[in-house]
Amino acid sequence: MTQSKRPRRTFTPEFKHQLVQLYKNGKRKCEITKEYDVGYSTLDKWIAQEANSGSFKEKDNLTPEQQELAKLKKQNQQLLMENDILKQAAITTAREKSKRN
Repeated sequence: MTQSKRPRRTFTPEFKHQLVQLYKNGKRKCEITKEYDVGYSTLDKWIAQEANSGSFKEKDNLTPEQQELAKLKKQNQQLLMENDILKQAAITTAREKSKRN
């Protein structure tokens, strides 16, 4: 018998902050996860995120290496696009010159 997947839930930053505060005030993780029906690893992630940056947004919790990689990927994509534009311009210019001759 297969269990149907539970739909992915989203939680507000306020809710996440409240659960982290409960933990910081001494409530045990297992009690919080059972009472609020949140996964243990999810609560761990929220605790770590608040400790690292105070934010629950993924982009605010990237390591410096991950930030550098994202920056380089974006820069690479920009350069590839510019290269394609220059190639098309060269082709167009060559066609126009050949038509004149």
